[in-house]
Amino acid sequence: MLRLAIEGRGIKAGRVNLSDLGLSPHLVEAFGFKSPTPIQEAAIPAVLAGKDVLGVAKTGSGKTASYVLPLLQGLIERGGALRNREPAILVLVPTRELAEQVREIVSGGLGQLETKLRCLSVCGGGSVNPQMRALERVDFLVATPGRLLDLIGKNAVTLSAVRTLVLDEADKMLSLGFQKEVDELLSLLPETRQTVLFSATGSAILSQRLRDPVVIDLVRDHPGESGEAAPLIRQTAYQVTEERKGPLLRYLIRTGEFRQVLVFVSSTQMADRVWNKLLKNKITAGAIHSKISQGGRKMALAKFRAGEIQVLIATDLLSRGVDLEALPCVINYELPRSPKDYVHRIGRTGRADREGDAISLISPDEEHHFRVIQKKMGVRVPMKDGAEISLHGM
Repeated sequence: MLRLAIEGRGIKAGRVNLSDLGLSPHLVEAFGFKSPTPIQEAAIPAVLAGKDVLGVAKTGSGKTASYVLPLLQGLIERGGALRNREPAILVLVPTRELAEQVREIVSGGLGQLETKLRCLSVCGGGSVNPQMRALERVDFLVATPGRLLDLIGKNAVTLSAVRTLVLDEADKMLSLGFQKEVDELLSLLPETRQTVLFSATGSAILSQRLRDPVVIDLVRDHPGESGEAAPLIRQTAYQVTEERKGPLLRYLIRTGEFRQVLVFVSSTQMADRVWNKLLKNKITAGAIHSKISQGGRKMALAKFRAGEIQVLIATDLLSRGVDLEALPCVINYELPRSPKDYVHRIGRTGRADREGDAISLISPDEEHHFRVIQKKMGVRVPMKDGAEISLHGM
């Protein structure tokens, strides 16, 4: 196992150009940027060389391009799928939103190239029949595990010709919620293949899934762990009773002068409750959670990105992998169960060398758990007394 320890300092550009890493200048031009981030500088040559790779880097560090660019170059050089319904590249992701994001990145680059290579994403939430028809020819497949197993069961796709498997958000993909499905899919893949794992939070169990991997760790002081928040994120917490959380949230939105605010809650019921309360108080808002249709979720996210709504309320569905450019503020209305999920949540801000605010509303019942989260991150978050703030009229 080759370990590359690189000291991460945000996502400042590397000292070389992407084309210096072995990528085709034509491919680099198609994607519209030249300077690699640290994870890209380390991972792209290893992926190009066909090595198994474990990349651990903070949220927002450019991990997706670290595998998309070299794998596309390999497809162009060696050709795509040899037969219908037999993709050459398979990327497994935990959420529909991340699946669509990866597909957009790949398809956007392919659209600028003179190639017939085709990328498709398949995930739950939509009709299976159009996906079955679209799988007749696909070279680069992005999928959530459950829907992919459904399609395999319907003989719509086979994995026997996959040359490279990517697990994006690998820590999530190999957790209890997905592990059974992922293991079933792994049993259908060729034994001789390249496997690439990327994660914002690493662990020793990830490298055990690989053969003589190149391990790229962007936090030299914590090999295999990336549990701390990015240095560009200003963290603040407020001690507040459960009854005052709603008024305090509206106070922070109105007085913070944030162009956009992403609010995280822990359940679909709470998401709807917060959403409706914001609308009643004339704050433009939308919501994303598992009980909203895929079309509704895409529409809410598109409106949020376009600035048509100021606030987006989400469950942890949106904490991983979705890139919200220059998001100024994340608010934890409720804490997640896992410290890793906390890091993923607040990692939606403080990206691309831009500072951001992460605010947590801590009720008395959550104080112990918040201390655990801070201990895991190795930071102490300044705590303010929400009782001292006048919330009259909020």
